[in-house]
Amino acid sequence: MGTRRFDDEDPQLDSLYGDLADLDLQPLWRLSGTLTDEPVPRAQPYRWRAKQLRELGERAGRLVPIDRGGDRRVLSCANPGLAGAPHATTTLWAGLQYLGGHEYAPAHRHTPAALRFVFEGAGVWTLVDGDPIHMSRGDLVLTPSRTFHEHHNTTADPMMWLDVLDVPVVSYLESIFYEDGPSDDVDRRTATRSAAERRWALGSGLTPVARDLPAPADHSPLLVYRWSDTDKALRMLAGDVERDVRLRFTDPARGTDVMPTMRCEMQRIPAGRTTTPHRQTGSRVGAVLNGTGTLVIAGQEFNVQPGDVFAVPSWSWCTLASGTPEDLDVFTVSDAPILEAIRLSREEWQEERR
Repeated sequence: MGTRRFDDEDPQLDSLYGDLADLDLQPLWRLSGTLTDEPVPRAQPYRWRAKQLRELGERAGRLVPIDRGGDRRVLSCANPGLAGAPHATTTLWAGLQYLGGHEYAPAHRHTPAALRFVFEGAGVWTLVDGDPIHMSRGDLVLTPSRTFHEHHNTTADPMMWLDVLDVPVVSYLESIFYEDGPSDDVDRRTATRSAAERRWALGSGLTPVARDLPAPADHSPLLVYRWSDTDKALRMLAGDVERDVRLRFTDPARGTDVMPTMRCEMQRIPAGRTTTPHRQTGSRVGAVLNGTGTLVIAGQEFNVQPGDVFAVPSWSWCTLASGTPEDLDVFTVSDAPILEAIRLSREEWQEERR
């Protein structure tokens, strides 16, 4: 934004600026950087390494009991560009949750919406408002806003997964509410299939009639998206094209995003291929499930492998290149639904593919 220059030696102006400051006012004509030609993100491109996350999670598991860790043992991803805030980007909180063998985390609920993406293991059950959901590698599990949720590990083996929440957005809007569950005891029920799956995972193009089974108004009624289904869909889609393919997780009742504040997608890059450079307004958190490759964000290059977590700031060019011989599978969460709702969504692809 352009500024007019005034004589800073003018005593009358000095008096004006002093009076404005005393009343907590600022003269717009002296401000700079308020309106920029394009977004200037505070978050930095960053990658958290799987090996380090796993090692530190295991150490925390030995040293920090669940009750000592505030009923959740989580390593929060703190983007170095955000001045020490425990956020992966300006709008997304991300962390690695570690649950040891036969451990449990008691119920609580909060206004920030949460989701879980499982890196490895298959021994943990999470209950969402009493519905027992088995968690296994590659699964996406939803914990919508204001739903009680608790976890328990039925095996002797530890388990780690990625949590992503819209905490920064809800906090900025000063709308954080938190409530402990009715008891410190954990519901240890299990089920062959969760109620959400029995009702809503009926197959492509099939949904219950609303009169018989109304869907929640503000989130997907299907609370878990199984990796076996995601992998099958990726294989079918990849069979028709010779490039990377992307799937969006959607509400089976309405076809919208699974959460009103977060968009979830899975991308598969065939072995030896590179994606078209892409950028969009709003930030993203990504996680590598399968394969190895190279990630380039705003000119910074990172080698990636399974379990790595990364942050893509707003309006930053991003490219993924798969190594060989495996395809590269990457899960991403973005704040796109928020930007679309307020008409600030914008994205671009570079035309030339490498």
